[in-house]
Amino acid sequence: MSESPLNGIRVVEVANWLAAPAAGVLLADLGADVIKIEPPTGDPWRYFQMESMGYDGPFPINYCFEVDNRGKRSVALDIGIPDGREAALRLIDSCDVFVTNLVPARRERFGLSYQQLSVRNPRVVYLGFSGYGPEGEDRDRLGFDYAAFWARSGIMSVVGEPEETPALQRAGMGDHTTAPLLAFGVMAALFERERSGRGQEVTGSLLNTALWVLNADVQAALVSGQAPKRKKRTANPNPIWNSYRAGDGKWFLLVMPTPDPYWPRVCAAVGHPELGGDPAYATQARRRERSEELIALFGRTFATAPLEEWGRRFDEQDVIWAPAQTLDDVIIDPQVRANDYFTTVDHPTHGPYETVQTPLKFSRSDVGVRGAAPEVGQQTEEVLLETGFTWDEIAGLRASGALG
Repeated sequence: MSESPLNGIRVVEVANWLAAPAAGVLLADLGADVIKIEPPTGDPWRYFQMESMGYDGPFPINYCFEVDNRGKRSVALDIGIPDGREAALRLIDSCDVFVTNLVPARRERFGLSYQQLSVRNPRVVYLGFSGYGPEGEDRDRLGFDYAAFWARSGIMSVVGEPEETPALQRAGMGDHTTAPLLAFGVMAALFERERSGRGQEVTGSLLNTALWVLNADVQAALVSGQAPKRKKRTANPNPIWNSYRAGDGKWFLLVMPTPDPYWPRVCAAVGHPELGGDPAYATQARRRERSEELIALFGRTFATAPLEEWGRRFDEQDVIWAPAQTLDDVIIDPQVRANDYFTTVDHPTHGPYETVQTPLKFSRSDVGVRGAAPEVGQQTEEVLLETGFTWDEIAGLRASGALG
């Protein structure tokens, strides 16, 4: 296997929590040397208690932090202290990419805005991430993905059945959707730098990502002024794009958004081939008129056999469907295992554990997890020495309180 695609690229990251560090970890998985500058107390994501997300716990470490920071090197610097801030700037002077999720006002206060850094390092590709975007009255508003991605964007308003309490997402869904877009922007800017010789600023936000994710509904609202109505599962206008429960209590999803070619196949699979040839149900428009009746019929039918049986029948008829798997199912799913979507990391303190592999595979290049996440400041001296600091300078930084 050849070297990694981003081998030789150095990234300096001043970012915490999820989205921007998750973009950094994708760059690390692709071979970049990612240096995480964090305060001496550490990124607060390190100490998040997973029990608050519904787990019994306790976990020996925050494995979610590990996913977002694996393969990086940690430098503990207090950039609120002038000496620490100047040390960080010296690291950034020689980097290819700078990643931050500090709000714009804090970037400017610490001398870390693109305008300030590009004077010192004209070739730097600057990734500036925020919750709500770099302009407008909310540019400095703090925004986790629950707020900026899920609630503010309108996604929360269209998910779930009518009259129900709006659903909450799970942790990191907006962050880990945003991260690949941020990494994509960085790599495009690096590619352009090969032609121009100059860096540039790349910006992204949770709110912008959410509008892209919800683009079908947002686009409809833009051109028509309409928002979709939340509908009950039992009143879905397309009965073969709907969820059902099998006789063993397991849920599954039929997914035929262009239903007419599939209608006879579904009818054959459920043991009602006569419906497939009945003119009363021949088109989606006609089935829509009787959708509640059909959903009720399918519901009664599916309750007569376990999901394994229905899955076999669906596959025989080339019906598009999927089981609504639990996480217990997912981690042993043969398809997941066949594609090596998990890999093993050997943590220096807690031993080997499985983790999610980087979501890209290359036919030649060496891509994947580089190792465990670093401890706070684990490589501080190592990185400073590489950057040209002397031992006396490092001692001075430690004496001033700038080093962890």
